[in-house]
Parts: sequence; structure tokens; C-alpha cells
Amino acid sequence: MVARTNRCVRCLGGVILSLTVIVALSGCGAKPTNELVELTKSRDSSDRVRAVRALGERGAESDVVVPALTEALKDEDAFVRRDAARGLGQIGPTASTAVPALRTASRDKNQHVRQAAADAIRKIAPDLPPEPRKK
Repeated sequence: MVARTNRCVRCLGGVILSLTVIVALSGCGAKPTNELVELTKSRDSSDRVRAVRALGERGAESDVVVPALTEALKDEDAFVRRDAARGLGQIGPTASTAVPALRTASRDKNQHVRQAAADAIRKIAPDLPPEPRKK
């Protein structure tokens, strides 16, 4: 009887674990996009970083996401700016309206932001010629 109970408990545990994985992978429990957009304006920079990272994975909602990430390119925190550029690159050609802001970000004082912006431009508009250097 004890052995059978233990097997049932293990089986039930496996089912619960499987359901947990399914829920996690399906995005259930994730913040809605409009909440993430609001979080990009948080006082806490770690909230803003998490928000821009999550928004970069929501390219299907580019009409809302791209303007929020484009605005985040102006954030005071370099990690937010870098991750906003990465998110725009992850979205790809649908984020083409962000190219002018990314070009500005490609001249950022932080090298990681500059690199992320340049990478994003290549992903969004691979045929776009590089911006001419100012003398």
C-alpha cells in the first residue's frame, strides 16, 4: 500500500511539474504589454531594464512596443538604453521607425549602447548604408 501511494505521489508530482512548465512557457502569468510599457518609466532602473527586456520579446505588438523601446533609448541608465536597442534589433524590420533613434544611440557615450544600437540597425535594415562620419 505504501509503495503504491509513493508511486501515485511521484506521478502526481510529475504532472504538477509538467503543468508548471506549460504555464511558464505559454506566458501565463506574464505582465501585460501595457504594464511593461508603464514600467519603462519606473524610478527603479532594474524595473526599467526588466521591462525593456520583456518588451523586446513582444514583436507581435510592435505598434505599442517599438515606440516604448525607442523612448527607452534616451534613458539615463546605460543598461536600459543597451537593452532597448537589443530589443529593437530582436523585433527586426518591423521596428524600422526606430532607426533614426538607433542612429543617435550609435553615438552614445557608452560603448555597449553604441554596439547594441549598431547591431540593431543591421538587423532592422540590413541594406541601409552606414551613417556618414562627421568630421
